[in-house]
Amino acid sequence: MSRIRKIGAALTGVALALSLAACGADEDPLANDSGGAGDSGSVTVGSANFTESELLGEIYSQALEAKGVTVTRQFNIGARELYLKALQDGSIDLLPEYNGALLAALSSGGAPEGVSKPEDVLTALKKVLPAGTEVLEQSPAEDKDTLTVTAETAAKYNLKTIDDLKAVANQLVIGAGPEWAERYQGLKGLKELYGIEFKDFKPLDAGGPLTVNALKGGDIQVANIFSTDSSIVQNKFVVLEDTKNLYLAENIIPLIRTESNNATVTGALNGVSAKLTTENLTEYLAKVQVDKQDTATVAKAWLTANGLV
Repeated sequence: MSRIRKIGAALTGVALALSLAACGADEDPLANDSGGAGDSGSVTVGSANFTESELLGEIYSQALEAKGVTVTRQFNIGARELYLKALQDGSIDLLPEYNGALLAALSSGGAPEGVSKPEDVLTALKKVLPAGTEVLEQSPAEDKDTLTVTAETAAKYNLKTIDDLKAVANQLVIGAGPEWAERYQGLKGLKELYGIEFKDFKPLDAGGPLTVNALKGGDIQVANIFSTDSSIVQNKFVVLEDTKNLYLAENIIPLIRTESNNATVTGALNGVSAKLTTENLTEYLAKVQVDKQDTATVAKAWLTANGLV
């Protein structure tokens, strides 16, 4: 799931383009005609390029299929900048998002000051959604960006909080997805809010195996890893406390093109959100990341365990 608080002109353009695209939806040859509330319809589900997003996309897909909705999958699209463009051009209709990250991405100048709690984030988010898109009910499940180190690095430098990095960051290499170089909830925010500048930045993947393995192998000393990632417990990594709230609430929420939504779709996705928790998401994500089970198999098991199929 990338997670940002400020956004460059490129994403501002994406938000504008989404609005314009929505206004001309009747002329968009890629727009889906999913019918009204009496029609189950069809939906193309997308995901970002990390395991949790793909698992959530598969959960959404199977929940919709269980209600008779025709689903096409377009997973592993890439970072937020790419999949928002896919939503804009009609390549996808729906994807799992994170309320705080999406708010920051669509807000001019970043998320509003003092907005951090889930319900406040959701209220603010609804005000900046581009025309033609909507969010459904957000889940209690939350997955936030973290700065994580090995237990050895934490002990060596006495690291407990992100603040503690300030005195030693010039000796350390940080690894994250390539987009972190330009994101506020990446290197820019760490410098502006915490006064931290690292010895070097190594572009890897968004909290994925490249980043985890680089941290384990010592190629980097600090990693951006998502808080539900099973590698944290598995490797006894230390998550540094974000004392200045660089990272907003990040509740998982469906983002959908309004023209592809109907009562059946809403019911299926709200049913997922009602059952999705940080704890059960972490548990089932480990089945993919650690046990190497197929994403579709794990999604089916989650839906079955929660009475949704």
